[in-house]
Amino acid sequence: MYSSHFKLRENPFSLTPDPKYLFLSRQHREALNHLIYGIKEKKGFIVITGGIGTGKTTLSRALLSRMDASVETALIFNSYLSDMELLEVINQEFRIALAGVERTKRRYIDALNGFLTETYRTGKNAVVLIDEAQNLSRNVLEQIRMLSNLETETEKLLQIILVGQPELRDMLEQPSLRQLNERISVRYHLDELSKADVPDYVGHRLAVAGGTGHLKFADDAYGKICDYSKGNPRRINILCDRALLIAYAGNRLEIDRTVVKRAIQDLKSTDAKKGTFFARRRKGLFA
Repeated sequence: MYSSHFKLRENPFSLTPDPKYLFLSRQHREALNHLIYGIKEKKGFIVITGGIGTGKTTLSRALLSRMDASVETALIFNSYLSDMELLEVINQEFRIALAGVERTKRRYIDALNGFLTETYRTGKNAVVLIDEAQNLSRNVLEQIRMLSNLETETEKLLQIILVGQPELRDMLEQPSLRQLNERISVRYHLDELSKADVPDYVGHRLAVAGGTGHLKFADDAYGKICDYSKGNPRRINILCDRALLIAYAGNRLEIDRTVVKRAIQDLKSTDAKKGTFFARRRKGLFA
């Protein structure tokens, strides 16, 4: 809507996990390095956790976009799966032919094992990445543990990456999942961006969107952005998107403290209205 006004190719603060927008802060770079290390060294299990909006999904997409032809990948975004559905989806993601195969765990695992063995024979690696893994049931997590048994005498045939919210760490520490937890050799937790990172994050997204300096963020805007977002990338995007809309409506080309303050007020007002609506709905005031 406002992109042409600011001479941008696209909205720089979209909430979609586009890998080209990944901002490599120190910790995001470390997380990416942990992932690449775990895959290359065939560590078997890798776990990445972080709060909502810290960039886990964008990081996952960026990782997969950097994998070359030597790595076969299966990306699973729907974590509300049964153990059978998980096996079926993994086989589908690896493009394993299932026509005529009996729909049983044994058949699915045999087909997967055959694919992984051939992948290993040709010098390739195989990776399964499961996003929102905190939603996986214990049965599915146990099935995932069993998949890690697909190995040669020296190497894991399948690298399994679990990406999820902090609740995933709590789940894995439960006694019933001790055997799975002990097999995880690579872990990393993403926190919010530091105050020093926020201006660079905003500038990075503007540059990727085609910004050439026509739109500017004043130095006094970043304090308010940090206060509201607490360094959370998703909240930064939401706030900056609203600030750009306000600047566009006022025919302005600079985002200063006043514009950001107005954007915060708008967002808080919207949140308050949503809260009132749902509170009334719970009380039965709406049909």
